[in-house]
Amino acid sequence: MSEDRKEEGLSKEERNAMAAAEAAALEAGRGGKDEGDKAEAGPDAEAEQRSDMPDIAALEAERDELRDRLLRALAEIENLRKRAERERREALQYGGTRLARDILSVYDNLTRALSLVTEEQRKAAEAFIEGIELTRRELLSTLERHDIVRISPEKGEDFDPDHHEAMFEAPVPGTEQGKVIEVMREGFRIGDRLLRPAQVGVSARAPAPSEAATEENES
Repeated sequence: MSEDRKEEGLSKEERNAMAAAEAAALEAGRGGKDEGDKAEAGPDAEAEQRSDMPDIAALEAERDELRDRLLRALAEIENLRKRAERERREALQYGGTRLARDILSVYDNLTRALSLVTEEQRKAAEAFIEGIELTRRELLSTLERHDIVRISPEKGEDFDPDHHEAMFEAPVPGTEQGKVIEVMREGFRIGDRLLRPAQVGVSARAPAPSEAATEENES
């Protein structure tokens, strides 16, 4: 008798129970096969699965290297920015240094011309002399607006090798050694840089009486 004829003699509940039993048996057989496959694969399958996992230590090392390179690049960019800003400020402040040195000769000529004017000449050409003095003052004011400041030491002031240039030394009675005794040419600085030193005469140590007597005898 065929399976269909057998099922015809069964009730609906019995047929449903048989179908459920067959499905459970089929599922159990499939599960057993999967477990068997896993058992047959053994440690090789587990090793292959582990090999597919990323190397955490290598990833962390790569991350640290990239972070270090990024920090170095940022520091280099910041240094470049600061250097560019410093060069820009220096260009604005000191860019006219060569021109300023050339203009100082004009100031020197005006100063020298005024120092040679006698009282008679001043009375005879007062307006002309006053015009030269105004031109000199205006030139000096223009230089100061561009942060070019005059260095004009006073007589009796200490000699400053950073701003003064000694043109000669001479003993002066009643004057200490190393004092300014004459200003031959004024100096200038631009910003915190020396444009040119002031040319001065400096007092020297006066010879002792015994040394002076020896010099007189030799002469």
